[in-house]
Amino acid sequence: MMGDAPVQKAPSPIGVISVRNLWFLALYASDLARFRDRFDSDIEASPDLPDLVGRLLARAVDMRLRRNLSFGYRRKEAVLSRVRGRINPLPTYSRKLLRQGKIACRFEELTIDTSRNRLVRAALDAVANRVSDAELGHCCRSLAGKLGSLGVSGMRPSRSQVAQDQIGRHETGDRFMVALARLVFDLMLPTEHEGATSLTRIERDPVIVRRLFERAVANFLAAELPPSEGWKVSPGKWLYWQKEAETPGISAVLPQMKTDIVLENVREKRRIVIDTKFTGIFTSSEYRANMLKSGYLYQMYAYLRSQVGCGDPHCDNAEGILLHPAINANVDETVSIQGHEIRFVTIDLMLPTSEIAAKLRTLPRYSRLKV
Repeated sequence: MMGDAPVQKAPSPIGVISVRNLWFLALYASDLARFRDRFDSDIEASPDLPDLVGRLLARAVDMRLRRNLSFGYRRKEAVLSRVRGRINPLPTYSRKLLRQGKIACRFEELTIDTSRNRLVRAALDAVANRVSDAELGHCCRSLAGKLGSLGVSGMRPSRSQVAQDQIGRHETGDRFMVALARLVFDLMLPTEHEGATSLTRIERDPVIVRRLFERAVANFLAAELPPSEGWKVSPGKWLYWQKEAETPGISAVLPQMKTDIVLENVREKRRIVIDTKFTGIFTSSEYRANMLKSGYLYQMYAYLRSQVGCGDPHCDNAEGILLHPAINANVDETVSIQGHEIRFVTIDLMLPTSEIAAKLRTLPRYSRLKV
């Protein structure tokens, strides 16, 4: 309800992550990794990630306005006095338009109101109300107004419309601008009001950081592990139970299995299932202060053992990695269970980004158990 006090979110269990590290995660979670290390001054000047994204988006839009926005074609139908494009016969004859000297046509029209420009305008409007810098918010609203005055509507395009708008290799300015606009909505969380969204202070919202963490790890490994060496990175891969018999209703209630990341190397005949968790790696019991969480171990065990004997030899000795942020403990331990090595690893997101990247590069290394 309008006027209600905002809900106070609990602080992230990993503490306040630096804007530089949040930007590192956001770069790899989106289509922005190629622009890494180009905005050091902006990172230092931004109190949180929304301000940084807003500042970069405003700059990118301002540069595109100076060089003219990209145009595109959209399909349109209209009744005209001359043929344009293709004739639409049904309305032409049913409405007896020829007697009036008119004809119904379908044609492509050059327009600035493209899905990518609408996405950018919607992102400017959204981020303007979420940044902490009042001057930056005014700048974003002003740029959104300029886009509107040029003919860009304020209706946010659907994901399918954005996906259909392919950006050419020569359109680097648009690529950066659109990637930032997408990041704005990727960082948004739905509120209790249908259709509304809120962009909170990211470092205080573990849900958003978890999403960045999961996607960043997958995209980082995809960028770092070269296909020329036999590597293939598959984020979000579905696994299937090897069912031998079943009752009619079991399929409706049987849990599905979907991994976060699967690394495969044909040359080395390796398969590594990585599951990212944005919680502490340890729990406690009546007898032990620190103990690995059994539920996560059971989940990884199911991922590995359920695929044995499925016909893929890589599955028979697949490895597993449970990846957590470091919370009061740095862990890197490995155990072999029924021929499957399972590694428990933490990454300290408070470290410099170079050290975080170096730690991520160790994930596909050979286990110390085989050394």
